Amino acid sequence: MAKSYDVKIWAIETRRGKNATGYRVAWTVEKKVFRLTFHTWTLADSYRSDLVTASRKGEAFDTQSGTPASMARRASTMSWHDFAIRYVDMKWQRSAAKSRAGVADTLATAAPAMLSGQRGKPDAKLLRLALVGWAYNVNRRDDDKPEDIAKALDWIASNTIEVSALDDVALLRTVLDTLSLKMDGRLAGAKTISRKRAVFHHALEYAVELQALDANRLSEVNWKVPKTVTAIDKRVVINPRQGVKLLDAVAAQKVDGQPGRSAGPMLRGYFASMLFAALRPAEAAQLGREALRKLPADGWGEIHLSDTAPIAGAAWTNSGTRRDQRGLKHRAESEVRIVPSPPPLTTILNEHIKQFGFAADGRLFRSLTGGPVAESTAARVWNNARRAALTAEDYASPMARRPYDLRHACVSIWLAAGVQPTQIAEWAGQSVWVLLQVYATVIAGLEHTERQRIDQALSGL
Repeated sequence: MAKSYDVKIWAIETRRGKNATGYRVAWTVEKKVFRLTFHTWTLADSYRSDLVTASRKGEAFDTQSGTPASMARRASTMSWHDFAIRYVDMKWQRSAAKSRAGVADTLATAAPAMLSGQRGKPDAKLLRLALVGWAYNVNRRDDDKPEDIAKALDWIASNTIEVSALDDVALLRTVLDTLSLKMDGRLAGAKTISRKRAVFHHALEYAVELQALDANRLSEVNWKVPKTVTAIDKRVVINPRQGVKLLDAVAAQKVDGQPGRSAGPMLRGYFASMLFAALRPAEAAQLGREALRKLPADGWGEIHLSDTAPIAGAAWTNSGTRRDQRGLKHRAESEVRIVPSPPPLTTILNEHIKQFGFAADGRLFRSLTGGPVAESTAARVWNNARRAALTAEDYASPMARRPYDLRHACVSIWLAAGVQPTQIAEWAGQSVWVLLQVYATVIAGLEHTERQRIDQALSGL
């Protein structure tokens, strides 16, 4: 673990809320900020005094946990609730908004397995709301809270066992079982369980790092994560003709007989970018002037993608908006991914630019009021298009049920056209391994064509 002597300790800050007052200790280690909030001034002052004493003695502070060695040794008495908050704070700054929400969801799901008692326990839904909405959200933790939320947080702060108890393999199994259930007691989906187990595993590693736990024994638990289905369902994939028909149905949408009152015409290019260039919905939402600088008047062009804006919720983003504007998925910050724009997409994008232009901030697609494309609006427009363009049987089927299925259709078209998987993976912004896993069923359907190509290559032998 990296150590540093560059430490600054600030004065205690009083955080006055509507129903409770907290006392926050803040300090920096190599300019990285650490914060802990206590219910009483005495506890906060005691903790700050220990930090000051360690610093004056010349102790080095750990750059990850923010604590000196003498205090880290005492971390073994840390409660699960206090640890969960520290883990959230450690992850927050460098995490995407959706990851922040995922961590909070996992820790709140695990909390019931870490209680030291049940007497006076708040309602399960209220407790979860208090944890996810406030305790595990750095943006809202110090905000004024409703009285029932404040009481729920006070209760759980006094009723969780110590982190060191997770040295017990039986308890680890109980936590894993708890993580695998929904609020209603039903089994969660395989992907959800796998994601939550991964978060819990990382949290245990951090507990070891803080010396609150001697070792991460999760691997000793004979508990299997349910298998996840990675390959797409071929029934969701549409062909190019069906895709064009759906896009036309998007553009033709009206409200009360007035095309201008529907977001449909403004979203034709949004859906087309997924069908013809395999953009993710969050990438399409950020498509703008700079990304289309290589777009010709007709024919083949290029789309230069550099950012994305997945929907995570205003409570989890740094900007306070629902969309988390950031770099491309699985790419370094500011890295550009170049995707070809085939002639049909080039035509549609140019028609959109001519009819609707760009927003003030350069975005191509937006709502009727000029704001970002809302997920609910896109879903409603797409559902209306499916109802209008598909037969009743196809509408009731999984065929292109989600806008994201247009991306699946595009990649399937590329595979059927014989484009090399390495090139497709580059255009789609994913690894070759993921490509082969996700589109395994599509590739299997191309076996006859591939055999013909091999016969052709071996002809004359």
